Amino acid sequence: MKMQTVIVISDSHGNKADVDKLRSLVAENDYIIHLGDGANDMVDLYREFPDKVYVCNGNCDGWGSRIAGDEWEIEVGNHKIFCCHGHKYRVKSTLEELKREARARGCDIALYGHTHEKRIDEEEGLFVVNPGTMSKYAYKSYCYLVLTDQKVVATLVDC
Repeated sequence: MKMQTVIVISDSHGNKADVDKLRSLVAENDYIIHLGDGANDMVDLYREFPDKVYVCNGNCDGWGSRIAGDEWEIEVGNHKIFCCHGHKYRVKSTLEELKREARARGCDIALYGHTHEKRIDEEEGLFVVNPGTMSKYAYKSYCYLVLTDQKVVATLVDC
């Protein structure tokens, strides 16, 4: 597998202006994943890049976005990624339920949002990543994920 790159964002909460600033990153990377609470902020990017934009609904997305699912998996090369907002797995208290679900789905990467706190954990071959928030009322960050056959490199980027 060639190296593949994924931009991971979450919790933009209507901050479409800063999400749109990532357009050049979306163009040059393989995928962009939004983990909810601002799913509709991704509509323009989804229209422009329908084959590389993936979106989850979050607990603040009301009835949900027409471009989003509640949770899902994506396979990128040898890696299987579980994507969700995280609220259904109580990630503000513990990551154990999220890890259990990711493993049950056969995933080696779990992506979640909800807490607005950027974080990377690795445990027994499972990478668990929260990219932080893109809300205009907080310190903004996203995750730059690089995947090769045998390696996962997750970098948190302040913006």
